Amino acid sequence: MSEKVFKALNEQVGKEIFSAYLYLSMATYFDSIDLLGFARWMKIQAKEELGHAMKIYEFLYERGSRVELPAIEKPKNTWNSPLEAFEAALEHEKFITKSINTIFELAKEEKDYAAEQFLSWFIKEQVEEEAQTGLIVRKLEKLQDSPTGLYMLDRELGSRE
Repeated sequence: MSEKVFKALNEQVGKEIFSAYLYLSMATYFDSIDLLGFARWMKIQAKEELGHAMKIYEFLYERGSRVELPAIEKPKNTWNSPLEAFEAALEHEKFITKSINTIFELAKEEKDYAAEQFLSWFIKEQVEEEAQTGLIVRKLEKLQDSPTGLYMLDRELGSRE
């Protein structure tokens, strides 16, 4: 594995861990305003992001590299509304998508076919992540200030497995 691909994947481990940290911070926000379904959704999302970090971690070791964990910055921990929090989550997913795509292009340039193949799973996953988060944003936009609608969406998000 080239040094460039190693460095980019190693940085991605940190980005995925930050994603988990951000979503856990969003869960604390939702718990604090008694939207326990929203909080559950974010807690599950945080676990999923840690899983992504570990997937890259294991790939790096399979390729004979050593992971160097970067410092993780403190995430924002308050939002003005559930919509604002989910808009931030969607923007973050777009940031992660761009990062994965950049690493994929780098792997192509470096002729690292194993990394290309590995990253294909993440590219597909990011389509799902953006679609899922975007749908919740659109639902929240339609709700506007409906307490009943918010309660119903909270119940729906709380049923996430």
